[in-house]
Amino acid sequence: MAELFRMPAVAADAATAVLSAWQVAEGASFTKDDALVSIETDKAEVDVSAERDGVLLKALYEAGVEIEVGDPIAVLGTAGEQTGDLDALLAELGVAAPAEARQAVRRDVPEEPAVPAPSAAPTLSLAPASGEPDRGGRIFSSPLARRLAREAGLGIEALTGTGPGGRIVRRDVEAAVAAGRAQATEPPVPQATTPAAPASAAGTGDHEDIPHTRMRRAIARRLTESKQHTPHFYLRATCAVDELLALRQRINAVSPVKISVNDLLIKAVATAHTRVPEMNAVWQPDAVRRFRTVDVSVAIATDTGLVTPVLRGIENLSVSAIATRTRAFAERARSGGLVPADLEGGSITVSNLGMYGVEEFAAIINPPQAAILAIGAARDEAVVRDGAVTAAKVLGVVLSVDHRPVDGAVAARWLAAFTEAVENPVRLVV
Repeated sequence: MAELFRMPAVAADAATAVLSAWQVAEGASFTKDDALVSIETDKAEVDVSAERDGVLLKALYEAGVEIEVGDPIAVLGTAGEQTGDLDALLAELGVAAPAEARQAVRRDVPEEPAVPAPSAAPTLSLAPASGEPDRGGRIFSSPLARRLAREAGLGIEALTGTGPGGRIVRRDVEAAVAAGRAQATEPPVPQATTPAAPASAAGTGDHEDIPHTRMRRAIARRLTESKQHTPHFYLRATCAVDELLALRQRINAVSPVKISVNDLLIKAVATAHTRVPEMNAVWQPDAVRRFRTVDVSVAIATDTGLVTPVLRGIENLSVSAIATRTRAFAERARSGGLVPADLEGGSITVSNLGMYGVEEFAAIINPPQAAILAIGAARDEAVVRDGAVTAAKVLGVVLSVDHRPVDGAVAARWLAAFTEAVENPVRLVV
């Protein structure tokens, strides 16, 4: 029996989402847990799976449109079921007929070629009933395939898809890369002409305009709101890390999981949150919400922007468990595999630019969190110990704090607890 498939709420705070790509062609069958559609929010792109076996009778919107959560986006049926009179079926299900359906707002999906917006009624079908992709318009591809194509310098429009309905998937990109390597028997002859600017960029001879991606717009909006509405204050500290580095070396000599300095510092954040629970809170309109577990976001740079997946319950995790989860998040972030739930929650973010040689920086709080810890590079400095000058490895950190839920004295106690944990690191592993 036919039923409506509605735009799911893939993120707790998202009223709308972009239908990024259908993964099942119109008229095609699917089984339970098959991916039906890719949905994109400001935070991530996620594949939505089928809850039962069935067939995609009708796609009500094409890829690339923004739709309110809860609105119908497709008609699903049982295997072998036919649509018959589409207008009558939609009316029976309480959906406007195609000519009366509201126009969805198109948002840019940078990895796909631009298509002129229709001037009249919206297009309600994604692909021909035969399941063949509409090569004259939008090109369907998975987020991972688009990323791999970009990294390989391949144009997604030049690839042939073998996924559902002709969708370009990972194996198609890998096959194209392998074919290119096989043909590369000699270096290419340099061209005398000036290279053209990418199709997605615009500009003149002295500049290039790179269109905003959805993620870049979201980052800009959230950080602007944070600086405008969150009263930041900043605390700085210098931590001696000789013992921390020595401990890391001893652990890595025997551990099957390699531990980074950042893993130990994340554990130190958990220790400080445990000792100063007033910092483990966020500002809410009617109350200060204090958490019972320590959930920490870790800033990870990707090709499309910065993401901050959340490590949960790390007060009870070993350093090796933190290392394992952090690396898994990094791999998923760079392959487009994070889901919105990975990015929600937490009261503090750890942002480390030390690997770039940055000595110190002040970061902007990721709302609605209450703090972000900016970590610089470890460096050699002359320090005074017991009245004598000696060389030591030190690390500069800057704690940015939301003054609404956290007072200065609380933040100072937290930073002291963090520094003590870093300088006496044996407590991080017992």
